[in-house]
Amino acid sequence: MDTEYLRQQALPGEKPVSWREPELDYCGRIDREREDGALMVYPASFVQIRFTGSGIRAVFTNIRSYWTSCMGWILDGQEYRGDLADQGQTVLTLGENLGEGVHELCLFKRMDSCHMALFHGFLLSGDGRLLPPGPLPERRIEVYGDSISAGEVSEALDYCGQPDPEHNGEYSNSYYSYAWLTARRLGARLHDVAQGGIALLDCTGYFNEPQARGMEWMYDKIQYHPNLCEPKQWDFTKYRPQVVILAFGQNDSHPEDYMAADYEGEAARRWRAAYGRFLDTLRGIYPRAHLICKTTILEHDPAWDRAIEQVVAEKGDPAIHYFAYSNNAAGTKGHVRRPEAERMAEELSAYIERLNESFGFWE
Repeated sequence: MDTEYLRQQALPGEKPVSWREPELDYCGRIDREREDGALMVYPASFVQIRFTGSGIRAVFTNIRSYWTSCMGWILDGQEYRGDLADQGQTVLTLGENLGEGVHELCLFKRMDSCHMALFHGFLLSGDGRLLPPGPLPERRIEVYGDSISAGEVSEALDYCGQPDPEHNGEYSNSYYSYAWLTARRLGARLHDVAQGGIALLDCTGYFNEPQARGMEWMYDKIQYHPNLCEPKQWDFTKYRPQVVILAFGQNDSHPEDYMAADYEGEAARRWRAAYGRFLDTLRGIYPRAHLICKTTILEHDPAWDRAIEQVVAEKGDPAIHYFAYSNNAAGTKGHVRRPEAERMAEELSAYIERLNESFGFWE
């Protein structure tokens, strides 16, 4: 949908700003090769702008699979959220009665592919105008993970260390995932390739059951949810991270915890071999990046961490590392809440900075 469509949504005095405008900064695996808008799929994907004017709204078409679809934004340092209609168009008011001067906005996807948000553009009030964007960070990280990396249920602050409350997605917020918290601590951009329920292998984990899909299938997609779209490949040349984090192994015990039951059994050995192949694949895509392999603090059998550590050791590659949190596999019975994610980010970012002192990958 072009600027004409935005004009149809505009109130008197509003100026349409197409999603194509060069002053808009995007980050994340976002499909911008469409004719009708920028399709935001992954958590922590965002568009940010600098502008003047008394108000700003954003126009979306929502494509939903489950849960309430929520978008988030940071406007002049304050965080907000807004719900999208289950299907069809939504115009979100992001700010109104704004003061004079320059305003900064980061509009981001709070959730994983429980929905996809097609962003058409902004509507600026009054004599508002776009300003040239500021520079994006030179540091770049990429995370391959599950619901913990996506920030699922991160805002259920009364349930730290406890099982999740009943919810409809309203507590999920990628801004407070350990992944984005780590990126902000490091002053880095982030591509958060994370999906709730995902395991490494197809036919395991919870994502898209009963035809479960795994990370080995999802990792190279720009859009991937089988219920929402035809899969589309991602162009890896568009983003070259210096650090790549692998953070899955939690959901791989479903429906059978074979790594704990028989560490030397056929299923366990097959998983370790597949994990090793996945490392080889990423090393081939990013030959200059450092890979950090880990799980999270959500309770799980330590056999999975043992398996990951073993594969890393067998690779003998100085650019592939194993990392464990101080309360790894034992920190919480439910999803990771914001305070817990902040501690994870503190430990992980410190570890990455120590690696950088040895290898200088930020240079």
